Amino acid sequence: MSDLAALVRDVRNRDHRFTVYGRRDDVDAADRFRNRNVEVAGRTLPAGGPAPFVVIEEDGEVVGVASLADVEGLTEPPIRRPDPGSGVSEGFRVFFEVLDDTVFTSMSRAELLAVSREIEERAYRVGTGALRASFQRAAALRAQADVYRTLAADTELAIDVYARPDERGLPAVHGVRVHPLADPAVERHWVVAFDGGGDDCQACGLVAQERPEGYDGFWTADADIVARIAAALPA
Repeated sequence: MSDLAALVRDVRNRDHRFTVYGRRDDVDAADRFRNRNVEVAGRTLPAGGPAPFVVIEEDGEVVGVASLADVEGLTEPPIRRPDPGSGVSEGFRVFFEVLDDTVFTSMSRAELLAVSREIEERAYRVGTGALRASFQRAAALRAQADVYRTLAADTELAIDVYARPDERGLPAVHGVRVHPLADPAVERHWVVAFDGGGDDCQACGLVAQERPEGYDGFWTADADIVARIAAALPA
């Protein structure tokens, strides 16, 4: 098993539970969480009860409570993490932490591209540090070459990209180190990792395994996990 596959396995093995408390329609909305690696339950609130909310548990312990209205829409990318000092509730922040480190299932390439753009845009804003991306196939790298040329031209990022060569080889991308992929275990994964440019709060990454029905994987803002993602790619 590749290190990337082991990372996905480790995240999948974490125990998370969301309990949605609300009216009948709100409880039915719990289904929106079922493409994540979380146990989901719904509880109906009595008439005149509080506004709908979500209780978040990790390894059997309640770690946060967030308004259902606040978290609606956050299960589909792009997911924008709240900035420090933005005034959002602690429960809302915990919800982001849990989403960061749970496995999604059956995500499309278009959805993964949206998450990738979030990471690339953060790297662009920071302007320094290391950005690594594995595109699986040369055709996918060609489609994103202009994005990475811009990243290289406008920043001081150290950028490494990976793809399996095809009959045309691999494209040259000015300012970017382009590496051929030869390991099928790595090639099965869509990977983007930014080390934060010296600021762990800016580190973020994505790992997704390609499967017949789509992609399974996770995104994270945990600097230690981002470092493991980057280390799993060939030197």
